[in-house]
Amino acid sequence: MTDVDRGPWTLRTAPTDGGAAPKRTSRERATEILRNRILSGDLSPGDRIDLDAVADEFGTSRTPVREACLALAQEGLVRVAQRSGVSVIGVSPETIIENFALMAALSGVAAQWAAEKITDRQLLRVRELHRETRVAAATGDDIATLNWMFHREINKSCGSARLQAMLGDAGRMIPQRYFELFPERVPCSLDEHDSLISALARGDGAEARRITEEHFAGASQMLSAYIAQAARNSAAAMD
Repeated sequence: MTDVDRGPWTLRTAPTDGGAAPKRTSRERATEILRNRILSGDLSPGDRIDLDAVADEFGTSRTPVREACLALAQEGLVRVAQRSGVSVIGVSPETIIENFALMAALSGVAAQWAAEKITDRQLLRVRELHRETRVAAATGDDIATLNWMFHREINKSCGSARLQAMLGDAGRMIPQRYFELFPERVPCSLDEHDSLISALARGDGAEARRITEEHFAGASQMLSAYIAQAARNSAAAMD
């Protein structure tokens, strides 16, 4: 599985086209999970990451956890010090909005290009994934993977490996637990998917881009407010 195949953002259980989740190293697993906890506000600025505790949780040694923290330090999410250990820097509401703005811009271009290039077979697959997502939402099943696959299929249809790779890089800063945090967002999100599919089917690139950009903009506002509240709660608990 190449970086391009990873789709619009990093997903812990991202499947291959054959349906099986790719095998990851202990370092990769620790990096993804810790990153997601920071991005979703479970780990707040100033929190310490206990390497031994995380290693026990993941059933691994201390080394891959430390390597994961070094990778997160390069992303600006944690600070690694020789004596004080690993502390969370976190993300601000402004950074969340910035991350989503990047995703919105890149995804909007991908949708616009996809509207011009998508094949009947690809469009059929997008429709199938959307139907499966609606069923999952109605039955209370996990929709994160299906949502990921829906956007990945559209991004693949844009015909640009370079753009897909850029989306993958930007998507690392998007939390995986979005729908878990905001279940009320699911109906609106699915309706936006309906509109996006219609634009793709008409070959209306401008409309597909507009819908996609607004799709991500709404998500960014909710998450930035959530992160701001989590930071306030953490600060109050420390007083």
